[in-house]
Amino acid sequence: MSANLFTLFRSLAPDPARPFIHFPDGTSLTYGDMLAGSARLAHALVGLGVVPGDRVATQVEKSTEAILLYLACLRAGAAYLPINPAYTLAELDYFLADSEPRVMVCDPARYEAVSALAGKLGVAHTETMDASGRGSLADRATGMGADFADLDRAGDDLAAILYTSGTTGRSKGAMLTHDNLASNALALKDAWRWSGDDVLLHALPIFHTHGLFVATNVTLITGASMIFMPRLDADEIVRLMPSATTMMGVPTFYTRLLQDPRLDRALTAHMRLFVSGSAPLLAETHREWEARTGHAILERYGMTETNMNISNPYEGDRRAGTVGMPLPGVEGRITDPETGRPLATGEIGMIEIRGPNVFKGYWRMPEKTAAEFREGGWFITGDLGMVDERGYFSILGRGKDLVISGGFNVYPKEVEDEIDALPGVVESAVIGVPHPDFGEGVTAVVSLKKGAALTEAQVLAALTDRLAGYKRPKRVIFVDDLPRNTMGKVQKAALREEHKGLYT
Repeated sequence: MSANLFTLFRSLAPDPARPFIHFPDGTSLTYGDMLAGSARLAHALVGLGVVPGDRVATQVEKSTEAILLYLACLRAGAAYLPINPAYTLAELDYFLADSEPRVMVCDPARYEAVSALAGKLGVAHTETMDASGRGSLADRATGMGADFADLDRAGDDLAAILYTSGTTGRSKGAMLTHDNLASNALALKDAWRWSGDDVLLHALPIFHTHGLFVATNVTLITGASMIFMPRLDADEIVRLMPSATTMMGVPTFYTRLLQDPRLDRALTAHMRLFVSGSAPLLAETHREWEARTGHAILERYGMTETNMNISNPYEGDRRAGTVGMPLPGVEGRITDPETGRPLATGEIGMIEIRGPNVFKGYWRMPEKTAAEFREGGWFITGDLGMVDERGYFSILGRGKDLVISGGFNVYPKEVEDEIDALPGVVESAVIGVPHPDFGEGVTAVVSLKKGAALTEAQVLAALTDRLAGYKRPKRVIFVDDLPRNTMGKVQKAALREEHKGLYT
C-alpha cells in the first residue's frame, strides 16, 4: 500500500457529505468538496510539469484553497513549502534559491515582483492565489477532473519542507516525510482523544507546523471538522466557541481571551479541550484560565523538525510550567550538552528526541544534519530542560539563550519565573548582554500590567532571598511589550541586539 499521507486521509474519510471546514458565515466545505477541490489542483500542478519530488512553494494568505493546495501537493507527490506572507522579497530570494521549486504561488498583489524574482532564479512557473483562494492557479484548476489517482509514495519520501525561523544564521529547510506526518497525527489522535465528533476552532496561521500539520492533519485523520478563521479575533472566537469542541492556540490567544469579561464557564461549557503551544505558557495564565473556565489548558512541546514530541496528559494532571511526557512512540531524554551523556532526574541539560516523527534532515545541509543527531538517532533539539520525578518535562529555554555570567551558568527560565510571580508583572525575558567584568550580564526585560508602578530596585530587592547573587539581574529594563514573532515567541535575539551596549 502506498505510504502517501493523503492515501491515509482518504482511507479514513467520513461520508463525503460531512463538513470538513465550517466558515464563520455558517457555510461549509464538505469532505467531498475537499476530495474534488484537491484533485483539481493536483491536476493543475501536473499540468505545470510538477513531478514527484518537485517542490511547490507558497506565500499566500490563509484560505481554504491554500489547505487544498497542500493536499494537492501530497496527491501529486510534490513537497509542499509554505512561506510566511510577512517575509520580504529579499527574504523570499533566499528561500527560492535554496529550495528551487518548480512552482511558486503568491498573492496577486505581489505577482509582478515575485514572478521577476522567481524567473531570475529559474522557477518554472509563478501562479497566484488571494485570501479568497482566487487567482491564476484556481483558474487553471477550473474544469479539471474531480478525481485524481494519488501517486504512490514511500514513507521516507518528502511531504513538505518547512524553513526554521532563522533567528541565528541561515534558515534551514526541515525535510518532513509522509511517515513523519502520519505517525504524529496518529499519536495525537490517541493522546488527545480526537474523534469525528470534534469541531476545532482554527485561528492559527497555516505556514507553520502548528496550524498546518497539527491542526489540519489531526482533523483529517479523524474525520473531524474545523471552524476556519483567518486570524485571531477575540470577538469572533467568543461568538463561535459554542459551536466548537476544541481549540488550538498560542499563549497570546489565551491572554487576549482572558481580557474579555464574557469568558466564563458557560461560554466554554461545550468545549472538550484547549491546547497551547509554539511558545511557553505562563503558569499564571494557566491558573487564571482554569479559574475562569474550569478547563486546564493542555500545554505541549513541538518543533518544526519534529512536529509534536511531548504533551501534558489528556487524563491526569496538566501541570502548569511543564509540557508533560513524550507522546506514544516518541522518546525524550536530558543529556549533557557537550558530551551527550544522559543526565539524572532533576538535572538541567539538553532535550533530545527520538521517534518516527523526527525529520529526515535539513535540505541540502548534510553537515548540519549530521551535527544535530547523536548516535542512535537522537535529535538534539537545542532546547534546555529537565525531567522531574513524575516524568514531566520542563523547558528552560533555548541552549543559545543560556547566560554565562562570571563563569556560572544562568538558566533564563529560572529567573523569569521569579520575576513573573511579582505583582504587576505581565511577563519577563532574561537575556545575556556583553559585560566587561562578567562576560555576560544577566539582564531582565520586563513588561508590566497597565497602571503597575514596579521599579528596578523593587524587582532586585524581591529577588535577593530567591536567587543566588550570580543569577540576579545586573539591570532591569521596563518595556510596554516584549517583541514576538508570528507564533508568539519572545524574540530574545532582538532584545540582545537592542541592549548590547548596555554595560559599555
